[in-house]
Amino acid sequence: MTRRFVTAIVRLIIRIFFRRIELVGLEHVPERGGVIFAVNHPNGLIDPLFLLSFVPRPISFLAKAPLFRYPLIGFVTRAFESIPVYRKQDNVKGTNAETFTRARTLLARGGSIAIFPEGTTHSDPQLKELKTGAARIALGCGCEEVIVPTGIYYTAKTTFRSSALVVFGEPIVVAPAAPGDDGEPPIERVDELTGAIERGLSEVTLQADSHAALELIARGEDIFSGDDESLANEFELRRRFVAGYHYLREHDPARLAELESMIRNIEAQEVPARVTVPQVIAAIVLLPAAILGVIANYPTYRLVGFLAKRLTAEDEIVATIKFIASATLFPITWIALGLTHPWFVIAAPLSAYIALRVFEVLGDAVRRARPMPAGRDVIRQKIIEVAAALQL
Repeated sequence: MTRRFVTAIVRLIIRIFFRRIELVGLEHVPERGGVIFAVNHPNGLIDPLFLLSFVPRPISFLAKAPLFRYPLIGFVTRAFESIPVYRKQDNVKGTNAETFTRARTLLARGGSIAIFPEGTTHSDPQLKELKTGAARIALGCGCEEVIVPTGIYYTAKTTFRSSALVVFGEPIVVAPAAPGDDGEPPIERVDELTGAIERGLSEVTLQADSHAALELIARGEDIFSGDDESLANEFELRRRFVAGYHYLREHDPARLAELESMIRNIEAQEVPARVTVPQVIAAIVLLPAAILGVIANYPTYRLVGFLAKRLTAEDEIVATIKFIASATLFPITWIALGLTHPWFVIAAPLSAYIALRVFEVLGDAVRRARPMPAGRDVIRQKIIEVAAALQL
């Protein structure tokens, strides 16, 4: 009961925080039997919350032991039957053997767990070297289970009302391995399976050799696409552009330099979501309620942003702080307003959501009316020619 309740609340907050969420490859998630989700880790606490909210079966996490001590995070961690991981740097009593035993027991009875095999959250443009824990747990389970490489892709991971995509890759079927004298699977099998997990994660994540390359590719893809499309298409197109970028850098650096110069010299302009006339009319009708929502909720919204900036300079933690602060401060705001008038307990959150939707629709309508930057079509045609030549 607690798990379902917490899941519902977390899913609601996630859907408010992100304007658009897409799931791809759900057919790769087995309905029953032991499953390990091997996941990249770009965005702190938000990454596990995504899986907890949207994986179509109960899931437990391997989480670093100190998280179980935090007031709100600890409650959520325990509610989802997470398994503590004891790292030397955390100075928490416990061993890897305890972690592996609990994880293998859960898998043996047909449960599912999620592991971040990079071992830490980060903002690097490439995956970090994978730890061997996922492979050791899978091979030592004594049962046949499946590893599902899972990639999480954010359009702007620190930004409120950005978008996120979860990609479930081709499953890796794991047969049990006979343990050695130390009770662990053979190191050769562990290394082999870890390599397979790394290749699987590479297929469901967007990677390049630098942040500058990813930024260039993102701007080039925005120009090429020209309109709002599915996140899955955007993700796949950017992966193909990464391949093209690496090819040009090695075989035709002059053409790459020309494209880079053209892309960087054009004014960046986000392509807004499509809006319809009925949506605009509805937004105008609801504008008074939206204004009330801003008056009631904007100070708390600004406070959340202020806390995120003051408490961390790490991009992979910003969204986590915003999530926790919002989940704490907005209910306090609504309760405080309810003390002045009981109706405010309902009106304040409802008007907040109305304000969110109304100003998004009106903002999109205004941006749609602006002309695209000059030279955009020229660059788009150039990208099409290069893509055709490289068969991207």
